[in-house]
Amino acid sequence: MMTRLDKVRQLQNIFIARATGGDHSDGEYRKLRLELLRDSAIRERLPQFVIDCDDLSKFWGFIKPKFGTYEERRMFIWEEFGSLIASLEQNIIVAQPADDDISAILINTEQVHIAWQKALERRNQDPEAAITMARTLIESVCKHILDEAGIVYSDKYDLPKLYYETAKQLNLAPEQHQEEVFKQILGGCQTVIQGLGTLRNKLSDAHGKGKKAIKPSPRHAALAVNLAGSMAAFLVATWEERLSKAT
Repeated sequence: MMTRLDKVRQLQNIFIARATGGDHSDGEYRKLRLELLRDSAIRERLPQFVIDCDDLSKFWGFIKPKFGTYEERRMFIWEEFGSLIASLEQNIIVAQPADDDISAILINTEQVHIAWQKALERRNQDPEAAITMARTLIESVCKHILDEAGIVYSDKYDLPKLYYETAKQLNLAPEQHQEEVFKQILGGCQTVIQGLGTLRNKLSDAHGKGKKAIKPSPRHAALAVNLAGSMAAFLVATWEERLSKAT
């Protein structure tokens, strides 16, 4: 089984081959690229051209005019991958299984996956933007499920209303259950959504701020992103299970 380090080195070698007159399978490149992008701890450290180039022809269009010689291209690629490979060799990068598990669930819905990845990318570097994306993630999930269910909703719905309409479709509204423990858990989910909306209004970059505004820290962003990710994965998994039972 290939390790993270093996995969990153293989990706680096694919780029070097393409940049120096060689050829490589686009299919293998796309598969390897996607595997590494799904790994949130790796994604944050990948060169930007990996994010931007979803096929090797785009990379060729990027690297060809940038450097005129093969040696310059090799040096550039080695430098771009250098810190990531060094970190993997020294076991500095620690796996984040919760992030990866959520990513695996959300990968099949493009807009939802994009919102999740943006939230992860900004969690430490830009807490305000990460909190905004945490709310966007839940909104995207709810709208995706409602769209697929054929349920009409208003763009004027706030986040709690949007979530409530989604929860009803998934049989996740507290009043749809008799067991007290389920009512408590599902009521707690509603509270989390309400809290995410409030946190976004108070601490995110979505609104202008006065002099006494509270500046969020990475721990605030981690709370918002982790809660939103867990809720998003739960909603998507519940919807997909319902679809599978219907077929």
